[in-house]
Amino acid sequence: MAGKPKTKKKVVEHSNRKRLGASALGVAAAAGLSVGVNMLADRVAPRARIDLTSQNLYTLAGGTEQVLSGLKDPITLRLFYSRKLGAAVPSYGAYADRVREMLAEYVSLSKGKLRLEVLDPEPFSDTEDRALAYGLQGVPVDQSGEQVYFGLAASNMVDDERTIAFFQPERERFLEYDLTRLIHELSNPRRPVVGVMSSLPLNGDPRAMMMRQSSQFGQPAVVMTQIRQFFTVKDVALDAQAIDSDVQVLLVAHPQGLSESAQYAIDQFVMRGGKLMLLLDPHSESQATRPSMGGPSPAGTASSLDRLLNAWGVEAPSDKVVLDLRGAWRVRANPGDRVQAVDYLAWFNLQGESLNRGEVALAQLEQVTLASAGEVRKRDGAQVEFVPLLTSSPQSMTVDAARVRQEPNPVRLLSEFTQDGKQKVMAARVRGQLASAFPDGPPALPEGQTRPEGFPEHRARSEGPANVVVANDTDLLEDRFWVRVQDFFGQQVTTPFSGNGSLVVNLLDTLSGSDALISLRSRGEVARPFEMVEEIRRDADAKFRQTERALQQRLERTEARLRELRGGATPASAAAGERAQAVITPEQRAEIDAAREEIQRTRRELRGVQLDLRRDIEGLEGMLRFANIAAVPLLLVVFAIGLAVLRARRRARAAAHA
Repeated sequence: MAGKPKTKKKVVEHSNRKRLGASALGVAAAAGLSVGVNMLADRVAPRARIDLTSQNLYTLAGGTEQVLSGLKDPITLRLFYSRKLGAAVPSYGAYADRVREMLAEYVSLSKGKLRLEVLDPEPFSDTEDRALAYGLQGVPVDQSGEQVYFGLAASNMVDDERTIAFFQPERERFLEYDLTRLIHELSNPRRPVVGVMSSLPLNGDPRAMMMRQSSQFGQPAVVMTQIRQFFTVKDVALDAQAIDSDVQVLLVAHPQGLSESAQYAIDQFVMRGGKLMLLLDPHSESQATRPSMGGPSPAGTASSLDRLLNAWGVEAPSDKVVLDLRGAWRVRANPGDRVQAVDYLAWFNLQGESLNRGEVALAQLEQVTLASAGEVRKRDGAQVEFVPLLTSSPQSMTVDAARVRQEPNPVRLLSEFTQDGKQKVMAARVRGQLASAFPDGPPALPEGQTRPEGFPEHRARSEGPANVVVANDTDLLEDRFWVRVQDFFGQQVTTPFSGNGSLVVNLLDTLSGSDALISLRSRGEVARPFEMVEEIRRDADAKFRQTERALQQRLERTEARLRELRGGATPASAAAGERAQAVITPEQRAEIDAAREEIQRTRRELRGVQLDLRRDIEGLEGMLRFANIAAVPLLLVVFAIGLAVLRARRRARAAAHA
């Protein structure tokens, strides 16, 4: 009987050792299984991953995959990144990791057509010389003057090169677009061809030179000079029956009185996959101020293409003009008015939320200027993607275009202005399957005209999604609304004060890319702000400023009173003009002491308000630190302790029943 407890204890110890051995074997088996699964997944599905970010930061867009799958020739990507930059500025290190990961994703999707090299250009090394030869930008990271690099150089088989001189964090939202565009340009190195069809003298008006009125009207528009720097420009006649097949983007500006044949040419250009940038206008300020051959200025200053736009699901009324109070230009009033200057609501600058920052073409622009612009609207029931590019502020309204065409009165427009609180779209991008505005085929030609040789076959619908940019203002091309032109010793010097030229060039550049590039949009950023913290900061700052203002005013009044008391004058005696007393009375001394105490108390309250400004923010930051640093490990510890207690109880019950 005495040996039974010892035998029972040995059995329990043997059982525990056996269970411990089994547990250790199970842990080893689990570790081996985990390693094996990872190796198998890496071999079978090397690109399999899950993007759990809210904005899908690490998921490439379909347009990028389309460009990469269409590569025919190899392209080499060389990422020059100085590790010292990441060590000195950690935010650049995190951004560099994202760039590397995205480039690696590009390489894996390219089916061997992309090759990636990551180089660290040490000072005075051959690698640094290569970076400089590619034109990459070096920046000093400290006072020693040592240059660091963070750029990309890419080349194709014929040694065409494209570079990103330095990866600016400000363009992180457009990282995928910049990389995809670089690869697309290397795989399609030809310079894009832009056709220009316009009733405006964008290339200069020779009549002005003949009449010796103003050399300004005889010069090409500055925007045309900029367009020719990036594209091959081809003039298209206003009576063209077909658009040449080598034209990739067609810029149509102020199309007045186009024949049906010319409209059909534009329509079929879009149906065949051509990209269109269409600028209309309810009132062209440019046309209204152009010199005429001895006659008055033209009365008809509007343009429209309702037949085409209505068929494509868009409206651009030519009888209404948008007035916008925010950003209105200050102009001289009429001679009969009492005021010298007044806000002319028909001419205004667009800034901030009026520019769609999500579009690549507008991302870096600060301001765009419009003059006598009209609305662009999506028609009810239209099955197209309608993306606003330029919108008015809520402090806007529309009026009849006649009020700005003939002798506009800025004072009257301002006095009768009543904002309707709605934003008006004045430029938009339209994308989708479009139906031809000529469903029955080409229109009949006037007597005596014939079709040109090789006239293209009629198409009733667009080939794939069509891409059209529609703006109801042509004056954004006019020099005086966005650039100052000065003569400097015979040379024309231009100084832009608005981003109109960049807007036009950027839109043409975007349209000249493939459909895959046009479909790319801005993405999110890795570094995202704490919206709740920012909201608390704004609320606390507003409360602080209100309290601070009241306390500051009280402090100033008390200090002024103290200065009066020290000078020996009371408000009553000062008002009566009496001489300041040389001796301070006991009553004044007491009042001085009270004023000093009031000043000290007010300053203490100001310091208290300043401390309260960050109290809520610091409390929230403390909670976040606790959640990130301590909460999760604490939960794991609690879970482990609970599991251990549960297992101990089970073992105790098992031992008791044994």
